[in-house]
Amino acid sequence: MPKQLAVWLSGHPVGTLAQIDGRLSFSYAPQWLMDPQARPLSQSLPLQPEPFDDRAARPFFAGLLPEGDKRKGVALALHVSRQNDFALLDGIGGECAGAVTLLEPGQTPPTPEASDAVRWLNRPDLLHVLAEMPRRPMLAGEQDMRLSLAGAQDKLPVVARLEAGQAHIGLPRFGSPSTHILKPAIPGIEGSVFNEGFCLALAHALKLDVARAAIHRVEDQAYLLVQRYDRQHTPEGQLARLHQEDFCQALGLPPETKYQNEGGADLAQAFALLRRATRPSAPHILKLLDFVIFNALVGNHDAHSKNFSLLYTPQGAVLAPLYDALSTAVYPRLTDKMAMKIGSKYKFSELEARHWAQFAQAAGLSPGLVKKRILEIAQRLPALAHTTQAAFDAHPIINQVVALVEQRCALTVRRLTEVNAA
Repeated sequence: MPKQLAVWLSGHPVGTLAQIDGRLSFSYAPQWLMDPQARPLSQSLPLQPEPFDDRAARPFFAGLLPEGDKRKGVALALHVSRQNDFALLDGIGGECAGAVTLLEPGQTPPTPEASDAVRWLNRPDLLHVLAEMPRRPMLAGEQDMRLSLAGAQDKLPVVARLEAGQAHIGLPRFGSPSTHILKPAIPGIEGSVFNEGFCLALAHALKLDVARAAIHRVEDQAYLLVQRYDRQHTPEGQLARLHQEDFCQALGLPPETKYQNEGGADLAQAFALLRRATRPSAPHILKLLDFVIFNALVGNHDAHSKNFSLLYTPQGAVLAPLYDALSTAVYPRLTDKMAMKIGSKYKFSELEARHWAQFAQAAGLSPGLVKKRILEIAQRLPALAHTTQAAFDAHPIINQVVALVEQRCALTVRRLTEVNAA
């Protein structure tokens, strides 16, 4: 008898995830296929009566889980194999990215108005959670909680109530939706909370569509609180999930191949995906172009294909806001290779005008339009960086990010305006 989990989407039972001889299989429910409002879980899992085998199903479902050491930590807490996607989803797949919930057959999602849906934390409780996260990612195994987010860093779905600039943090119980993602300091990455908070604020100052975030503290610990763009309040005041999937999931690529040099998507595939998935696609194409330029200029070398997502709104699929924007280039011990090549180059220091032109052509964009937009952003960004910095607590890492932005923008303007530039 295969093990099974019911797959729910926005409160609707849409199919069944099964484990057969250690491999995943996913089938849409016949009643979902007959529903005129039915939509697929993923661009890579179109509506069809035939089941999807492990090769087709795994990229989407494994893509809901933490990665690397965090995946290992969850497996240890649940006493299951780290390679067992099904067991991990069974343990923590109640509150995932997007609108997906995985439940045991016969169970139903909780009602939104349940009075005990949130366990509110006092200061000692929050400090305990922060201390526990590195040892037990996603608080795996905690009673009444099944929380999951992709990624290799510590983070936790939470419910946050903001009052007078203060954050009151709670843990979502029984599969109820969270409102924010809490991101503590990354061990060994100095000032990561301030770095990411600053980069997201700088993107907002540039008027990019970006996940809203703020830095908060408990005792001497700073953490970043990122508002979830895949959650929204209904007119009745209830919290609802919006479905989303990252580009790895949409392209049918397993999470371990998120970097281009490991077989992951390149920028041409990312732009092609937007052209297929969005209507009209032009606004989203231009938005992604801005994200690519911004990530390059602030030194976010970790902008891989799981750090871009499609968000499914009532009006259709759109490019999700920018998120996970961290200037990794200010840390000498981290790689100087970008997650995706621009033209034929992985290293920003080697980028010339012709490489931006190569990127434009591969992405189906006008080289002239791309060059114009790069120059617009590179000429505006240094002043915006200084203005944004003034609103932040002084931290040495922000000085380094601002200096790096100035250097990269100046280099880019010079290389794109040289007489022999493409």
